[in-house]
Amino acid sequence: MKKFLYCALLFAAASFVCLAGGYALTRYSIRQEEGTPNSLIETQTVDPMENLAAAGQEEIRPVLETEARKEFYLVSEAGFLLVFSSDQSTICLYTHIPVTDFPEEEQARLMEGIWFPTMMDVYHYLESYTS
Repeated sequence: MKKFLYCALLFAAASFVCLAGGYALTRYSIRQEEGTPNSLIETQTVDPMENLAAAGQEEIRPVLETEARKEFYLVSEAGFLLVFSSDQSTICLYTHIPVTDFPEEEQARLMEGIWFPTMMDVYHYLESYTS
């Protein structure tokens, strides 16, 4: 019986030491992740100076301060969400958010397009479904 008790205590002590060591290693280790070249983070916008072709347009142009009062149109194109200005031809923001991250009811609405009065309303809508 004594041998069984000693083995159980030894097993418990060894388990505790292993768990504590593993926790210490993961808690205090800092990992730097390398970025993928030529990729954008979801919250970044496309640089309008690059003149990238998107959605059949010749180039992407920035939204000027005077255009900030116009309505914005959130729509799914090629599986990702784009924000257009009220003329429906100027891309204001390429979100890099796949439409598959949304519930089916919202996917149907996004395929048709959703109008928002301000860009902050667009951000609040996206944040409510992506966070």
